[in-house]
Amino acid sequence: MGETTLSSYVKAPLVFTQENFSSRDELFEQIAAKASDLGWVREDFLERIKKREATFPTGIQLVNFGAAIPHTDAECILEEFVAVITLQDPVSFYSMEDNNQQVKAQIVFVLGLNQPHAQLEMLQSLMGLLQNEAVLAELLLATTETELITIIEKNQL
Repeated sequence: MGETTLSSYVKAPLVFTQENFSSRDELFEQIAAKASDLGWVREDFLERIKKREATFPTGIQLVNFGAAIPHTDAECILEEFVAVITLQDPVSFYSMEDNNQQVKAQIVFVLGLNQPHAQLEMLQSLMGLLQNEAVLAELLLATTETELITIIEKNQL
């Protein structure tokens, strides 16, 4: 298999720009419902992603933004994807570094990967992206799914 790049996993049906969710659970429910409709996840995906996030929080506080990279067990994933969600109003996630701290996430990457090595490579790739404030700012300003995907491709992510 080739390089694990974000652009090879980001697929239009699971890109959401300028969304409003009242909670992390609502965000997970929307992604799970869409992924399920597409036949990309097993029915236990929602329950497992909520449980994993509760046990291993994925919020990351950056200089100017908050982000989160929730993911779940590989066996729940039937078709690999990375869902990208940008939010008008941040959603609270607990910090990966200190699970007593809340992070107001403005961008969320839900990893739906079924190869353990791909998951690690994708996390490393996303950590690189999260350190690039200029590209993140562009992604957060995108108003359409196409625009967001174009930014990812243009930056060879």
